[in-house]
Amino acid sequence: MRTHYPRTPHLPWSPGAAADDVRAAGLAGLAGREVVVTEKLDGENTTLYADGLHARSLDSGHHPSRAWVKGLQSRIGAGIPAGWRVCGENLYARHSLPYEDLDSWFYGFSVWDGERCLDWDRTVSFLHGLGIPTPRVLWRGIFDERALRGLRLDTTRQEGYVVRTVASFARAEFGRCVAKWVRSGHVQTDTHWMYAQVVANGLGPQAPLWAVRSGSEPDAGQLTAALGLESAPVGADEPPAVAGVEPVVAEVAGRLDAAGRTGEARLAGVLAAVLHRAPRARLAARLAAGPLGMPLARRVADLVGLHPYLQRPFPDEGRRAGLVRMAVAADLGALHALAGAAAGDAEARERVEWSALYAEEAGLLGPDPLGPLREGLRESLGDLGPDAADRCWAQAREAFGRGGISTPGEAVGATWRWRDGRFPRLVQLCGPSGSGKSTYARSLPGAAAYISLDDLRTARGSRSDQRANADVLREGLDRLDAALAAAAAGGGTVVWDATSLTEQQRGLAGAVARRRDALVTQVVVLVEEAELFRRNAVRAHPVPAEVLTTQLHRFSPPYPGQGAAHRVRYVGAGGTVEDTAGTIGAAVRTLPRPATAAVGAALGEDG
Repeated sequence: MRTHYPRTPHLPWSPGAAADDVRAAGLAGLAGREVVVTEKLDGENTTLYADGLHARSLDSGHHPSRAWVKGLQSRIGAGIPAGWRVCGENLYARHSLPYEDLDSWFYGFSVWDGERCLDWDRTVSFLHGLGIPTPRVLWRGIFDERALRGLRLDTTRQEGYVVRTVASFARAEFGRCVAKWVRSGHVQTDTHWMYAQVVANGLGPQAPLWAVRSGSEPDAGQLTAALGLESAPVGADEPPAVAGVEPVVAEVAGRLDAAGRTGEARLAGVLAAVLHRAPRARLAARLAAGPLGMPLARRVADLVGLHPYLQRPFPDEGRRAGLVRMAVAADLGALHALAGAAAGDAEARERVEWSALYAEEAGLLGPDPLGPLREGLRESLGDLGPDAADRCWAQAREAFGRGGISTPGEAVGATWRWRDGRFPRLVQLCGPSGSGKSTYARSLPGAAAYISLDDLRTARGSRSDQRANADVLREGLDRLDAALAAAAAGGGTVVWDATSLTEQQRGLAGAVARRRDALVTQVVVLVEEAELFRRNAVRAHPVPAEVLTTQLHRFSPPYPGQGAAHRVRYVGAGGTVEDTAGTIGAAVRTLPRPATAAVGAALGEDG
């Protein structure tokens, strides 16, 4: 059934309300409730369904400006459930305001399940899953008329704003839960846009990324430019190699489409195909500093790093456990698609196909194969603290990989010994010198012990003296063992501060942690090379540039689910956690944000 979008009432202080416009009868529907304020875009109100679309009028006919959005609907329609509709703004044609840097020619602002509008957070999640961007959020909080009246817009570039409740609401409540502010004289053209020559609005640099999210054919060159990877980073020999990757990209995109991957999942797989020959460690840090943000950057880099393992011989008796571990780090459907498309010969491709068959029979090729087990266990362990719950989840994953359990109930029974939280905690830092490991580590509250290899070298006479490294490491591991033993009864935390660049280096402290039955949290600090070299130059104790270069070549960040770690936290250039993996709860999701000068200076002092 087709349904037109309701008319949005004007706020009492909206200067753009005309005589025939609807005005809000009052603000009682907003008062005391959490609201979100988004930019009002100057386009044509359009509603998409699984099987078609229309403009505000249900009988809207053809217009050249609607051709592109019809193509969008044909790509994403299969992802819209029956009885649902996506409402948004078709911005292909320029109306009164010119746009030059749009992420897409269609922005979604509400999703309806029959007569009910989804809550805002679910709306954003659903739209992004389809590959549809949402308008910029200008303000969010408990409704505050003074704060909204105080919003300042550039009315030469912005038409206004829309305020709505964050919570879901019924269609009958629309006039109480949604309102708008529109600039004065918002229609500033002599001829209505529908009767004028169509002039397309401009797309911005991130548009190729959103096009891939929504199912468009990928262009490797455009995607590389959108990520800012045309030039080599400081300290690198050359930029990520993308020449000749088009066949791999096309095959991966086709496989992802066949597997039903959309939104971020499709973009991650396609970008990994574009960059599959790039060094993983450098790639993760550079992508995280760009438009992707840490969570997606990490997923792309892990796909790049893991896919060759599927092309190599692997014993079948360990295959299930190996695939379950990989599933903590990567979408196995995307991983097999990339490994198959990038296979260098028929033998490697056959190994990938065999792995994919095994994964499919084991139920591991879906978008979130461990999700039901994780959600069931989380519900059963709802009263536990996060450390105990994460430890139980890590042990359940291991048992699931061995085939020892298959249901949440069995997972609860298999993890009883860790539910009281009476085990030590180890926080293990990983990252090159100057990345900010020590700054982050010293900000952790309540650590029972802090063991720094740099401090041990300083105590021996010189922080930079590497000649006694073996003795320093031995002393550090002895102290770690003693500290974890002392922390066991009270569940205390011990911090291990060293570069821990490789799995072999991390394994030394990990072996001590296993012996003491500790919960291991690895903290991976990912900072772009140019920023690392800048920080190193102003540190009180800089390492030689050639040493830092060597560290960057050796750095192999841990994969979630691999090695001794139960969970992994990812820290960006700003010194805060921007992503998590291996936890039973929802991962941290933040947008990339440059560090302030003060934060950057502070991070430059410690490794």
